[in-house]
Amino acid sequence: MDFSQKASPAGSPSETPIRVLIVDDSAFMRFTISKRLNETPGILVVGTAHDGEEALALIPKLHPDVVTLDVEMPRLNGLATLREIMARFPRPVIMLSSLTVEGASETIQGLTYGAVDFIAKPTAKANIEAIMDEVIAKIRRAAKARVYAMPPPRKIGPTEAAADHVNKVTKPLRQQDKVVIIGSSTGGPRALNTVVPQLPQNLPAAVLIVQHMPVGFTRSLAERLDSVSQLSIKEAAPGDRLEAGRGLLAPGGFHMTVDANGQIALNQNPTVHGVRPAIDVTMVSIAQKYGASVVGVVLTGMGSDGTNGSALIHSQGGYIIAEDESSCVVWGMPRSVVEAGAANEVVPLPDVAKAIIRAVNT
Repeated sequence: MDFSQKASPAGSPSETPIRVLIVDDSAFMRFTISKRLNETPGILVVGTAHDGEEALALIPKLHPDVVTLDVEMPRLNGLATLREIMARFPRPVIMLSSLTVEGASETIQGLTYGAVDFIAKPTAKANIEAIMDEVIAKIRRAAKARVYAMPPPRKIGPTEAAADHVNKVTKPLRQQDKVVIIGSSTGGPRALNTVVPQLPQNLPAAVLIVQHMPVGFTRSLAERLDSVSQLSIKEAAPGDRLEAGRGLLAPGGFHMTVDANGQIALNQNPTVHGVRPAIDVTMVSIAQKYGASVVGVVLTGMGSDGTNGSALIHSQGGYIIAEDESSCVVWGMPRSVVEAGAANEVVPLPDVAKAIIRAVNT
């Protein structure tokens, strides 16, 4: 449905509104979200679509700046629609996902296919108003993201398909081994899906990963990374040991630290930079224990999380890698690290894994 002639942007006349296309099979959701967005200064709903096929027909006509995309739809579902959008009309897409295990898995797939963010839909329609502030905030952030065309996923070769069947050996950390801490936010799942699978199984380092993500989704992200990586990747749990050949992902809703015995500890202390898990919390903890043996990596994301931790790691002789602006969905966190003078190396996403391997082996 084309709304472009029926609605006028809220806000000042001189402001160019963010043009939004809402894709959802629920008429209630389309109406409710549209009504609230059109009451919001600086946002204009230019149209709605009840499924993916209608969305793909409307995008080249309406030229939305941001698309909100329901995961579960008839005919052409959210993931199939997203793949087509990213291949044919690349632009920021926000996925609307259910909180089920299946919904979480599909959301992670969507983020690796190029969606810039997601919103967990409430279980009851009546609660949709409870998430509208989040919808509005994420639309405004998404409008600033840089999105790159992504061809439809190629068929997985037998070597890659067997990644999760490889004999993944983990070993206790030796004194000469390193600890790698990778932090990411907006655009992070796609970036992690590029970097982590390129790290070799015999990397002489433990790997810790902090991705800004709420409760219920990090396990699916860890499982997906594990399925395509030579390293053994799992969602971190209290008491997990840092081991070479293993990657531990901070669970949503918990800060991740390392105790005096080299074991994972989780806490629900107040948010840092408005998030939990926070990259800085893990980096500071790692730096205090492992000092110059730490390799810190800051990937795409908004804000400055990771800057304080990177500065501490750098000051103790550790090595910091920041993702280059050219490949970031949002060049916020890496930019902050660079401007703080804490980056030893700034590289585009395709080269980050090679930079990690060099730093670990130096």
